[in-house]
Amino acid sequence: MKHLLLLHGALGSKNQFDELKTYLTDHFKIHDLNFSGHGGRPAKGEFGNELFAENIDEYLSEYNIDQCSIFGYSMGGYAALYFAKEYPQKVDKIMTLATKFNWTPESAAKEVKMLNPEKIAEKVPHFADLLKKRHGTENWESILQKTAAMMLALGNGDALTEHDFKTISCETLVAVGDADRMVSIDESAKVANLIPSGKLKVLNGVEHPIEKVNKQILANTIILSLQ
Repeated sequence: MKHLLLLHGALGSKNQFDELKTYLTDHFKIHDLNFSGHGGRPAKGEFGNELFAENIDEYLSEYNIDQCSIFGYSMGGYAALYFAKEYPQKVDKIMTLATKFNWTPESAAKEVKMLNPEKIAEKVPHFADLLKKRHGTENWESILQKTAAMMLALGNGDALTEHDFKTISCETLVAVGDADRMVSIDESAKVANLIPSGKLKVLNGVEHPIEKVNKQILANTIILSLQ
């Protein structure tokens, strides 16, 4: 059976894949991880492509995995593609879902506006409580701040370039929901076309939050594309 690594999104944790994994265990050897600073894992440096790629590489080394396929949701998809660029021999296939690629100073500033801990605690207290439960009461504000800094850096030159996407050699499925209000079909299609073995899949009625995605349908798509 092939190894499959699941990578969570920004502000997320590996626990968000618990239901999804139940549909995948008969088809893959399933792996997941919390990125640095997420899900109670201690933070090691600033969030960004290099740190998250290091997290992936350390995990594969720890479990003696020479090569795996990767499913990455949102930020996890971005990390997967960066990792494939840096370590092409370690990646078989990739599927991304709801991954934002259009990073500019303006788009980053728009996303960062939604990551203010004080405003979240005041206006969306249930989300603040969720983040506290997911990452720890002492860590949730730091995660928001580090994520905001990462997004601003992406918007100011740290994002993957067209040349970077063209160097990714593995088969890649770029998936996006047609009801996603954070990620456009156009930006997803552009990246799918830049990757030499890239394909685009538009999922009908799928919104951005992983919690709102039908896990059985998603699992079927992963199986078809990565097995």
